[in-house]
Amino acid sequence: MHLHILGVSGTFMSALALLARAAGYTVTGSDANCYPPISDLLTANGIRWTEGYDDTTHALQADCVVVGNAIKRGMPVIEAVLDAKKAYTSGPQWLADHILPRYRVMAVAGTHGKTTTTSMLAFILEKAGLEPGFLIGGVASDFNTSSRLGKGSWFVIEADEYDTAFFDKRPKFIHYRPEVAILNNLEFDHADIYPNLDAIKQQFHYLLRTIPSSGLVIKPRDDAALNDVLTHGVFSSVEHISLQGDATWCAKLQDDVGSSFQVYHHGQPVAEVNWSLIGRFNVENGLAAMAASAYAGVKPTVAAAALGQFTPVKRRLEVKSDRHGITVYDDFAHHPTAIAKTVRALKDSGRHQRIIAVMEFASYTMRSGVHTKEMAHALDGVDEAYVLNPSEFSHAAITDHWQFPHQILPNVPAIVDTVVSRVQAGDAVLVMSNRGFDNIHQQLTQRIDQQF
Repeated sequence: MHLHILGVSGTFMSALALLARAAGYTVTGSDANCYPPISDLLTANGIRWTEGYDDTTHALQADCVVVGNAIKRGMPVIEAVLDAKKAYTSGPQWLADHILPRYRVMAVAGTHGKTTTTSMLAFILEKAGLEPGFLIGGVASDFNTSSRLGKGSWFVIEADEYDTAFFDKRPKFIHYRPEVAILNNLEFDHADIYPNLDAIKQQFHYLLRTIPSSGLVIKPRDDAALNDVLTHGVFSSVEHISLQGDATWCAKLQDDVGSSFQVYHHGQPVAEVNWSLIGRFNVENGLAAMAASAYAGVKPTVAAAALGQFTPVKRRLEVKSDRHGITVYDDFAHHPTAIAKTVRALKDSGRHQRIIAVMEFASYTMRSGVHTKEMAHALDGVDEAYVLNPSEFSHAAITDHWQFPHQILPNVPAIVDTVVSRVQAGDAVLVMSNRGFDNIHQQLTQRIDQQF
């Protein structure tokens, strides 16, 4: 059977393409601006795609067209599919119909940390010998892929609240019917889809309605938005996590940066984690993954040992270069809370003398100015910042509060020139964007090599 995937280079749709290919389907696709690491994965797995949405050849030859949520009416390929009365469906619905029914599903939802927590949980189950299937919204370094069918009974999926398709405005996660749901946190995001936080809370309430009474919800004890969601009804068991005080699962940090922590279950010490990651947010992610794995029968000591070997997901404080005493990081952070947590973790690590932030306001929510107030202090802790000119909104309300040297620059070459002229041994260059950013990491690395 031939599937043609529209939007095949997206993190979710590319992972779905890999699953379909592994399941024996012939897979082709269409997309615009496909870039590494996704393009490398598609090529390595023999998945061909056409650039843009004008070429309708493969779509009209396919048995079914899987439509990504970036596809809009008016694009030539979707108009041709509709006119030809070709069978079509959304990515989440195809997954729910053809892949998930054979597994017990664990879903990881929330505003921040979904990709990392999903990767941690899949890795723990793998190290425990459970051979899970998974779909992750990024390339998991420990698996060198974003998805896998697996041979075990569990499937771990990153569960996004973004809408499904132009013809299905429900969130993706409503299709997955998980037995276990990790809810990492909840803040306002996706301003192009939701008018306010209450609208997102409603969708999380609907997600809770799909979890069986024998299932489990795992959440941070003190997240106010998620606590509010639970007041509207929860029909399964709930376990809370916390870094302080009483909770079902607690972590006691052994150092300031979270590189070592004790794990407590119902007040009793059950394991100790020593790993390469930094940041309290990563401790929370790891604790949630341990709680979910315990539901699958994994002993906490086994889960802790797995986390000790865990490698961060690509584009999550990923080291792109570490030469000449200068480290270039790539981080997906694109929400003020995530940006602030990333900066604080890097600052607290004491690894670098200075932190130079390089930013692109890429998401619709950030460009809309919704988070202008929060963003004004999100970079507190960096020493310098260089921002690609956010043409859709005024940056003055943000940068007026910055107490460190900064520049708004018109293009990527200007940022590269400026950063290379300023950088010195002992520095960290922290690049933050949820898009390709014109492969600025490689440009910075090459120029730093030439400079030093």
